[in-house]
Amino acid sequence: MKVSRSRVAAFVSIALLASAVGAAPPQGVKNIVLVHGAFVDGSSWFRVIPILQAAGYNVTAVQIPLTSLADDVATTQRELARQDGPVILVGHSWGGVVITQAGLDPKVVGLVYVAAFGPDEGEAVAELGKAYPPPPALAAPVVDKLGFIKVPAEAVVKNFAADLPASEGRVAAATQGPIHASAFEAKVSGAAWKTKPSWYIVSALDQAIAPEEERFFAKRMKAKSTEVKASHVSMLSQPKAVAAVIMDAAANAQAASAAMLH
Repeated sequence: MKVSRSRVAAFVSIALLASAVGAAPPQGVKNIVLVHGAFVDGSSWFRVIPILQAAGYNVTAVQIPLTSLADDVATTQRELARQDGPVILVGHSWGGVVITQAGLDPKVVGLVYVAAFGPDEGEAVAELGKAYPPPPALAAPVVDKLGFIKVPAEAVVKNFAADLPASEGRVAAATQGPIHASAFEAKVSGAAWKTKPSWYIVSALDQAIAPEEERFFAKRMKAKSTEVKASHVSMLSQPKAVAAVIMDAAANAQAASAAMLH
């Protein structure tokens, strides 16, 4: 298989960064579970995972099917059941809906939202964005006969992943996971962020979810908020910043959780 020089360079860069971080055992929560969003898959975390692993964390990227909220939550719950000890649960985009409900699991002690939806109990994604301008990345979605949605390749490159090289944007378009339209109508049955500490990474240049909407979610859940100058896929364009927030959550979630109880 022929591998592009840019891809090799990316992996070498990540490896060097991981080596620089060191592999000393982390303090606090050791288990990190990552939940991808719609129109991507678990490989969207490939730049964040080595950083966390090099720092000593046990990292798992869930491959949710994107067939329904119930299916995605169940898949995440199965992965949580495999974890040995407390977990930091991380969600990107649609993954924020998933972790909001799956995060009710007692193993989860902290939540990290990465340019993600943060619904309250009884809310659905289809209702959440009505107060904000239509996102350019989703202006012309392609829906097949079975109701699964994909984003056109051009929109992925120009809007969804605008701060990635065009070649990487095309890879993201080619590997995107289609989501069933009905998922956006599903209402969450509970909101874990109400009882568990949360961290939120706002993508200031996001064209898939309005940055103003992301700031609203962060404020409503009283999350510790970090803003990055990134597109919707900050975990790919700014992995160090994303990993840093996840590690902050892992180091401080248990203390923050205890404080919420008093």
